[in-house]
Amino acid sequence: MKRLIYNELKNWKDKANRKPLILLGARQVGKTYILKEFGRNEFKNMVYVNCHQNEFTNNLFRDLMTDRIVTEIERFYDTKIVSGETLLVFDEIQEAHNGIASLKYFCEDQPNLHVVAAGSMLGISSRYGESYPVGKVETIRMYPMSFKEYLMAKEKKELLEVLDALDWDTMKVMDATLQEYLRQYFFTGGMPEAVKTYIETNDTNLVRKVQCEIIETYESYFSKHTKTQAENMRRVWNNIPAQLARENKKFVFGAVSKGARAATYEEAIQWLVDAGLVYKVERVRDPSMPLKFYADSSAFKLFVLDCGLLACMSEANPNAMLLGTNAFIEFKGAFTENYVLQQLKAAGYRSVFYYSKEKSTMEIDFLFQTADRIVPVEVKAEENVKSKSLSTFVNFEFKARNFKALRISMRPYIDQGWMENIPLYAAEGYGRRG
Repeated sequence: MKRLIYNELKNWKDKANRKPLILLGARQVGKTYILKEFGRNEFKNMVYVNCHQNEFTNNLFRDLMTDRIVTEIERFYDTKIVSGETLLVFDEIQEAHNGIASLKYFCEDQPNLHVVAAGSMLGISSRYGESYPVGKVETIRMYPMSFKEYLMAKEKKELLEVLDALDWDTMKVMDATLQEYLRQYFFTGGMPEAVKTYIETNDTNLVRKVQCEIIETYESYFSKHTKTQAENMRRVWNNIPAQLARENKKFVFGAVSKGARAATYEEAIQWLVDAGLVYKVERVRDPSMPLKFYADSSAFKLFVLDCGLLACMSEANPNAMLLGTNAFIEFKGAFTENYVLQQLKAAGYRSVFYYSKEKSTMEIDFLFQTADRIVPVEVKAEENVKSKSLSTFVNFEFKARNFKALRISMRPYIDQGWMENIPLYAAEGYGRRG
């Protein structure tokens, strides 16, 4: 299946001042598949080295001499590695001692060799006793398939052209069709195996089975920690659907276990964030640039990396999601907010926040920052799109700042001056436009 990240890989390949690349992402988002496709299509040959439970790589990086490393790989895999012609891929590099550290020396000693390392975000950043090659590598983050990539997999070229062009008039004509595919995406989500299964079989039970297996795989990694740590991770992970179903989706520690405080679950939450399994959306005290300066780490929302996995965790009925509009309003719009955040991540917004005012019910679902402005976002899963909080935020509370807001809803495009409304299926395309 085609992925938008492929073009980023091609741009990296052709850069004059290229450094070794680290492809980061949660497990099973498609890192291995896309790197193999990239190697096969763009190079004369590719050498793929999987460091997971591989005796050969256990001692491969022992002295960080890149000439020796390359020679040993050539001999072991009976191939020739040629700078400019070969893509050298180290998969699950975090599992090989000194594998990550070796990238610094590939950068310095063999700058013409195309080297890519793939691994989980957690493993890459937290390899004990090893220094991260700061300034010597480039990184690209990979997420589950976006809605646009889902349409690419379904080979819906005409719909893709409309979304790419942000052709609002044609979207109105195609609204029913786009909503139908959006309902499918809410159910399947963007995990490549789930999408592939749905396209090939159209069997909702098989898709849900795939999603359950992915979740079980994630949960199996919890057990690698101490019993207490693993239990805390499991409690937080399993409690996310219930937290998102609340009217106020701010994460409440006491809802995980009675009397719990932040200190009990902070480490578990950070592990889930670092592993790429959840997105943490922090509150900002003041909607000013740069937003990170005003982040309040004590108040946040947690979302799952993929809306399809959230549906599975919530045991949402597949037929209800696929046949009606309930998918958009289920759990007080939790699926819809998770979907929008997922599209913003895919569009390149690594940091997304929300805003709420102390001692007030006013809350803005998301805020993201472009090169020259802050965009306050309200997500509406229903036809009723009254935007009291958004209007108060833009037209009264921060009127002097001249914000132009964004409402993402079931309704077609309209520009009201102070706010644009775009349909849900256009969220990623709008985000990429900036």
